[in-house]
Amino acid sequence: MRSPAALALLALAGVLLFSLFAALGWWQLERRAWKLQLMERVEQRLHTTPTPLPPPAQWPGMDAARSEYQPVQLQGRWLADKTVLTQASTELGAGFWVLTPLQLDGGSQVLVNRGFIPQQLRAGWPQRDPIAQARGAAGAPAQLTGLIRMSEPGGGFLRRNAPAEGRWHSRDVAAIAQAQGLSEAAPFFVDAGIPAAAPAGAPQGLRGSEAGPWPRPGLTVVRFHNSHLVYVLTWWGLALLVLGAAAVVTRHEQCLRQGA
Repeated sequence: MRSPAALALLALAGVLLFSLFAALGWWQLERRAWKLQLMERVEQRLHTTPTPLPPPAQWPGMDAARSEYQPVQLQGRWLADKTVLTQASTELGAGFWVLTPLQLDGGSQVLVNRGFIPQQLRAGWPQRDPIAQARGAAGAPAQLTGLIRMSEPGGGFLRRNAPAEGRWHSRDVAAIAQAQGLSEAAPFFVDAGIPAAAPAGAPQGLRGSEAGPWPRPGLTVVRFHNSHLVYVLTWWGLALLVLGAAAVVTRHEQCLRQGA
């Protein structure tokens, strides 16, 4: 039989744990509601008419919640000699994204993800790049439509970007801009092309060299990680366990006192 002081400490610990777990569950419930609203807004945003790219003065205030996946139109001149390849995994398999800066009329630059190339084309790039092949293409004017995307800093899973070695595992806009000498680069990049739903029965993966032309745009996947309901159930389940443990301890103490 525990002393009153020990029981008081157990009761206090139980109240604190229950309150903590219940609050965490409620917070995750609110996060889930926010995430669902964000997903709905993005879905609506994807189907809006492309608008002109926001001016540089608005770039610092742009974030994922308000701007990502917004269809935009932009024009400028390709800086083909500053193209970088970043590792990619798509429905077509493993390969690389082709990121080329677009020089805007005002002097600033926007990194444009022109699309995907398969792994086997890496050794022959940029020689096989259509922009690099075309006569006089360096600095040639371009107009395109795409989706605003937020930077992916740091690198990939357990792999960091190595700018000095030209190895990029993520589309880290700031690091790429610094490595390529882009002094007025936007803090985001643009995925060229608006992704369309694949027709029923469409084949997946590559079919050799005839699967071109490359790079292949329009492969943006709109995906949100939403495990908040699992977290809600986990935290509230722990809160119920605390209540159950409190009931067991209370009953045990009552039995001990009745038998005393």
